[in-house]
Amino acid sequence: MTANHEIEPPLQLPGPGALVITGGSRGLGAELAVRAARSGVAIAIVHRERADRAAAVVREIEASGGRAIALAADIGDEHAVVQAFEVIDRELGGVAGLVNNAVDAGPPMPFVELRTGDVERVFRTNAFGAMWCSREAARRMSTRLGGRGGAIVSLSSAVAVATGAPGSWVHFAASKAALETLSRGLAKELAPEGIRVNIVRVGVMLTETRMTQSEDYRRRLLAQVPIGRMAEVSEVASAVLWLLSSRASYVTGAELDVAGAY
Repeated sequence: MTANHEIEPPLQLPGPGALVITGGSRGLGAELAVRAARSGVAIAIVHRERADRAAAVVREIEASGGRAIALAADIGDEHAVVQAFEVIDRELGGVAGLVNNAVDAGPPMPFVELRTGDVERVFRTNAFGAMWCSREAARRMSTRLGGRGGAIVSLSSAVAVATGAPGSWVHFAASKAALETLSRGLAKELAPEGIRVNIVRVGVMLTETRMTQSEDYRRRLLAQVPIGRMAEVSEVASAVLWLLSSRASYVTGAELDVAGAY
């Protein structure tokens, strides 16, 4: 499931509490959960589906002596997010960091064929879900509200934001642009309260979902990547973990491209 990073510096969060990872049952989310847990950080995996995969990540962490829980919740549902964070408070003693990793690209289709439900589904996860999770995390981490500070990292898409994804995923690109605007505003608003907020903008990453796309589509994407290959999940995870850590203590409001110069 994860690469071997024995010499990786330990992840140090500002205070006690869990690292919350949305979409943490597989791919990048699972990689982040396992690697962060090696540093003794408690992990809360929030997932909508694939309960079996989330449980497997929890077992892997616990087998190595770490602490982790998995919570099934649709992050586009504000009430479900509030309930999930209340469970995290009880089970893991609060929140010290958040990764907005959950994503829903929606169906690829021309803009003129989009239906209300297609757009709502994408924005519920990518924009509203990140907003509700960030709000609940900020309420717990804010030094103004009695917290110890913390960090939020949200995952965006270099491909979508750079191109607007014409002809297929304009709705997805728009949701990621909204997420980036949200993060820029939160970085400025929450900095005095000890919370750093940053973006990792991913290019063409080697994931299960990517490999379900047609070979012709993947070839066309890679033709636009100067480095000439897909990013490994472990490479993106390293950037996210750095931004979460105390080694990036003066970094907030950043948009870090991990995209092979896309």
